[in-house]
Amino acid sequence: MNGGGDDDAAAAAVSGGSGPPPSLEWRFSQVFGERAAGEEVQEVDIISAIEFDKSGDHLATGDRGGRVVLFERTDMKDHGGSRRDLERADYAVRHPEFRYKTEFQSHEPEFDYLKSLEIEEKINKIRWCQPANGSLFLLSTNDKTIKFWKIQEKKIKKVSDMNVDPSKTVGNGSLASSSNSSSPTQFVANGLYADGAHGYLSNDFSFPPGGIPSLRLPVVTSQETSLAARCRRVYAHAHDYHINSISNSSDGETFISADDLRINLWNLEISNQSFNIVDVKPANMEDLTEVITSAEFHPIHCNMLAYSSSKGSIRLIDLRQSALCDTHAKLFEEPEAPGSRSFFTEIIASISDIKFSKDGRYVLSRDYMTLKLWDINMDSGPVATYQVHEHLRPKLCDLYENDSIFDKFECCLSGDGLRVASGSYSNLFRVFGVAPGSTEATTLEASKNPMRRQVQTPSRPSRSLSSITRVVRRGSESPGSDANGNAFDFTTKLLHLAWHPTENSIACAAANSLYMYYA
Repeated sequence: MNGGGDDDAAAAAVSGGSGPPPSLEWRFSQVFGERAAGEEVQEVDIISAIEFDKSGDHLATGDRGGRVVLFERTDMKDHGGSRRDLERADYAVRHPEFRYKTEFQSHEPEFDYLKSLEIEEKINKIRWCQPANGSLFLLSTNDKTIKFWKIQEKKIKKVSDMNVDPSKTVGNGSLASSSNSSSPTQFVANGLYADGAHGYLSNDFSFPPGGIPSLRLPVVTSQETSLAARCRRVYAHAHDYHINSISNSSDGETFISADDLRINLWNLEISNQSFNIVDVKPANMEDLTEVITSAEFHPIHCNMLAYSSSKGSIRLIDLRQSALCDTHAKLFEEPEAPGSRSFFTEIIASISDIKFSKDGRYVLSRDYMTLKLWDINMDSGPVATYQVHEHLRPKLCDLYENDSIFDKFECCLSGDGLRVASGSYSNLFRVFGVAPGSTEATTLEASKNPMRRQVQTPSRPSRSLSSITRVVRRGSESPGSDANGNAFDFTTKLLHLAWHPTENSIACAAANSLYMYYA
């Protein structure tokens, strides 16, 4: 935690002003899609997006093959009782459990003939929308097209209780006819008279002795349910550059989509038009100095949003000031320390992801080397800075050579605002305590034994340094090991993770595997 009265006072607000909470002990909960040793991972199966819904009862992942997979919470249902009762129970006894719910193909590969451009099916972001009438809704996007999905349970209807004599039926239950019958009508097992030659119902019939047996109509029953995903709307042709962010407004009616140079505002109900609210494209592209890297709506105020840039700055925008947000309401950036500039300074300063805290008071940003926590009421600098993988600083040249320096790591905050987390290489991720005085800095590995590489080290503040994205090439991995004796592995990286909105539970992706942890 950075020193200084203002910083400590601001950070104290996060923890409620009390002393730092004890460090959490993390445990492995579940894994989906873990590959066997030596098993080749298909490129299309690599997870590219993770998102919990607001209740935390559903989790969605997107992959490079354009699929969205949904998981649902089961331990609440299996144990019965209310959520509050279960939350009072010992957390070590009850850990969150999810199960596979359904999956659907969200995007397909496309080709833009006008620009001779291939459009990948890879899911860049998933965002949950408000559920309604027992149905789930979510937005998913690839580089160019956003889709609005409705997932609902549909009952499978089957016809049963046919009152027909099986020995006198043909086909799928139609009445049998006899061409040898000489009488104009023939009594059939279910009490109907039919024309002998054609099988049509006849108006000319008489009651048989003893009357007609009881007539039962076929009964339609619904026994099984099936989940169906239906694309309700497609929001296309609004971005010239790759979409890097989508974010829902708290009003439940609108959302934004951001690419490198523009941010558009959409109404969920209108797919054929959007409103451009931010445009940083210069008149001459040679004058371009920075691009938009991430954007997110404020969780409470639908008139506020923030976006980050490749220069390491965050701009807060108030839609009430102007329809076209050419000017920002606030600018958050850390001044560069004198004498610290190098060839890599601008590259690692780029912010790859930003997230608002649940109450909207703080913004968490991730650059290539650090996590930074910003108070939106204090634009002089970050409240705190956390080193994610400082031991890689001497390796920046190797990371640049194999393109790893352009990897985009995501970040997340706990629902109570007391902790932040982000990923690193070798499938590691780190959890930091945010409360003043906290030295919590836990390193975990995405495996069934997450404590295998746990290291408790004090989180010391330092200058910012950060990240952009590209797909890494399997190139020159550098031999060597970090300060903890762990070998470098730049090909395995934990880019995507999400924190459960109400509990200390984290979902993270390592290649095609989804790992779940709880504390």
